[in-house]
Amino acid sequence: MNEKHLEVSPEVRAALAAGKPVVALESTIISHGMPYPQNVETALNVERIVREHGAVPATTAIIGGKLKAGLSRDEIEYLGKKGMAVTKVSRRDIPVIVAKGADGASTVATTMIIAAMVGIRVFATGGIGGVHRGAQQTMDISADLDELGQTAVLVVCAGAKAILDLPLTLEYLETKGVTVIGYGTDELPAFYTRVSGLGVDYRLDTPAEVAAAFRAKLELGLKGGMLVTNPIPEAYSMDPAVINKAIDEAIAEAEEKGVKGKEVTPFLLAKVKDITGGDSLASNIQLVYNNAALAAEIAVNLAK
Repeated sequence: MNEKHLEVSPEVRAALAAGKPVVALESTIISHGMPYPQNVETALNVERIVREHGAVPATTAIIGGKLKAGLSRDEIEYLGKKGMAVTKVSRRDIPVIVAKGADGASTVATTMIIAAMVGIRVFATGGIGGVHRGAQQTMDISADLDELGQTAVLVVCAGAKAILDLPLTLEYLETKGVTVIGYGTDELPAFYTRVSGLGVDYRLDTPAEVAAAFRAKLELGLKGGMLVTNPIPEAYSMDPAVINKAIDEAIAEAEEKGVKGKEVTPFLLAKVKDITGGDSLASNIQLVYNNAALAAEIAVNLAK
């Protein structure tokens, strides 16, 4: 890896050198997830929660063409203010954004890539991308799934985003050899809700168990990541009937307006937020906080 394209913050570099636990964080939630200043406040809270649970946060992004592992408060503020004007960057976008010296918000795939480059093994996010509804015709499948199949980073999420085709997402993950863990649950959480009616590969109940499983994967030299699905806290879980009705309405509007590609997910999440009167955004923030805490605890156990 050419270091001229990569910048690791002094804090993250020192933690990695000392073998301390580090948790990678994405920046799409800052630029595309919610309005300013709520986006910055949420990002800083996520970092605080990671620290409170014993790990060092490493928020990732591309700023001025540099891949960054560990952002300063000013850089988080910069991304928050720039918002949707920042390019949402997945694997395919990285070379052009770097070459142009541009800014990019890291998706799940890009965060995994940056984390793996610097040696961070654990990453906390909200929900992963997946197989979109109607993918049998559109072939719209998130690059997050292929990244999970090839990059050795453990990803803690609240399941795949509920706007997706969840059964097909699980089938695709199985094809890619990705182990899907239910943290304290036998059922795949569906982002805004704790239930989906779909099973996971394995249930594990403690951060130590999860860390042991991922350590075994690394020691065996098996490529790819591991997906830990962590249900949204009960107090913030939404009524499945309410959220599914909102999602169906949002998808119908997206189809009517011809929304395509990387614009689909932000469009649908924004529409669902409007339809639910902001309840879905409040739930989204709480599940990210919950995932950050668990990821830090897993990272602490992995570092032992």
